Amino acid sequence: MSALSLDGIRFYPDELRDLAVAWVALGVAFAVFILDPPVSPALLTDLTSPAFLRVLLVSMLTVGVGFLLHELAHKVVAVRFGQVAAFRADYGMLALCVGAAFANFLFAAPGAVYHRGRITERQNGLVAIAGPLTNVALAAVFAPLLLLEGLPGSVGAFGVFINLVLAAFNMIPFGPLDGRKVKDWHLGVFGATFLGTVALAAAALLFVGFPTV
Repeated sequence: MSALSLDGIRFYPDELRDLAVAWVALGVAFAVFILDPPVSPALLTDLTSPAFLRVLLVSMLTVGVGFLLHELAHKVVAVRFGQVAAFRADYGMLALCVGAAFANFLFAAPGAVYHRGRITERQNGLVAIAGPLTNVALAAVFAPLLLLEGLPGSVGAFGVFINLVLAAFNMIPFGPLDGRKVKDWHLGVFGATFLGTVALAAAALLFVGFPTV
């Protein structure tokens, strides 16, 4: 199977596989975690119940889409700067993510976009910041659904909440997270983005709360 090209951005077969697997694994993990009552590993029939399938749909449309577009934003900006970039899933971490959800513990490190080529510190910072800013934009897209009831309202609430939390978490200036790369590039941009995403996440927690599905 040859690479898929969209608007000059090449997606490789193993990359598309990794994106799909990570999307599904994160969707399942978050659905297992937030389902009330919790799914038990001994009760795998719960995974085919209407309640779980409803939560899984919400999770895939919010957590899954938030993760997917966050990573694709990194890739697109990196390619625009002349990089060779591709997402690589961490299958061990994805398995741990799903297993932890059954233990009622949330942990997510699905993988990352790796890019290579000559790049400046500024360009590297812009590649990093693209992910969290995409999550903020997605939260704005989900926000109008908060006015609706039923399944659309649940998608809106969880979409706003999870995307703002993802944005703030990824701006932490630690280890492989985006915040460290942005901080290394420009302290002022980092400070404004970090404080802004944390404030938005706090507002989501205060006014939306952890959504129920």
